[in-house]
Amino acid sequence: MNKTFLFDALREATDEEMKRDKSVFVLGEDVGHYGGSYKVTKDLHIKYGDLRVLDTPIAENSFLGMAIGASITGLRPIVEGMNMSFLLLAFNQISNNAGMLRYTSGGNFTIPLVIRGPGGVGKQLGAEHSQRLEAYFQAIPGLKIVACSTPYNAKGLLKSAIRDNNPVIFFEHVLLYNLQDSIPSEEYFIPLDQAEVVREGKDVTIVTYSRMRHHVMQAVDALLEDKYNPEVIDLISLKPIDIETIVSSLKKTHKLIIVEECMKTGGIAAEIIAQVNDEYFDLLDSPIIRLSSQDIPTPYNGSLEKATVIQPQQIVEAVKNILS
Repeated sequence: MNKTFLFDALREATDEEMKRDKSVFVLGEDVGHYGGSYKVTKDLHIKYGDLRVLDTPIAENSFLGMAIGASITGLRPIVEGMNMSFLLLAFNQISNNAGMLRYTSGGNFTIPLVIRGPGGVGKQLGAEHSQRLEAYFQAIPGLKIVACSTPYNAKGLLKSAIRDNNPVIFFEHVLLYNLQDSIPSEEYFIPLDQAEVVREGKDVTIVTYSRMRHHVMQAVDALLEDKYNPEVIDLISLKPIDIETIVSSLKKTHKLIIVEECMKTGGIAAEIIAQVNDEYFDLLDSPIIRLSSQDIPTPYNGSLEKATVIQPQQIVEAVKNILS
């Protein structure tokens, strides 16, 4: 086991897959000589050359379209969005091309494409750099969506995503790149469609993902002191949602809290609530609690920004309320 930063875990996964398969290449803004805005591709251009670690112009719709065309011809592109917010400029390519071409071609084309990069609410990045695009992409047929939360799952998920024959949106949180943890030295993979039971418990099920996993675990530390015993699930897969793991937990706890950094309206929590209410309503002993970000553009002001995002104390209070 080696102590590794999350950005280095992503770099290791990319390096290993590029070494293994010459059809894998990286493209995006400043991914080559600069090494990526968060150094996920640092020095890879030295090892693999400028055509496999390709610096693009500032033109998201163009290089996303190019990547989709490359995937149709048999290559396996990894597109880095310098900030995932910028990929809204390529929404047409992602939805009408990446998501649909396998279907509209009658299965003649596969789209082995990974679109990855930093997103989420950072520290005073302003509204346009603080987007959570999972709500935007959730409704697009044909996509897989994952969100890494630790160095361990970041590496295993990215290797699986690169080998998958479908377009995968791979969310990294801008504030987690310097998270450090032990990861195995031997090769490993993590499924793209399975949630992780982070902590087993019996009082209440808390479902979360990405950076909020760490806010939840801070809250759990406080709750354990007061003899509460929550179960914590990291979704990891945002599309498809691993509803079976959530339901298995609800059969024990019968209470559900969902914690997300996504906006409340049309967010990931909204989809989970709909699925649980449609098929598993009888498992619930109380209404589902949804802890989501405020439905406003993220303020630049640090105090206001913090107030828009769920904090550990709010999670503690929600658990105490649902169990009272």
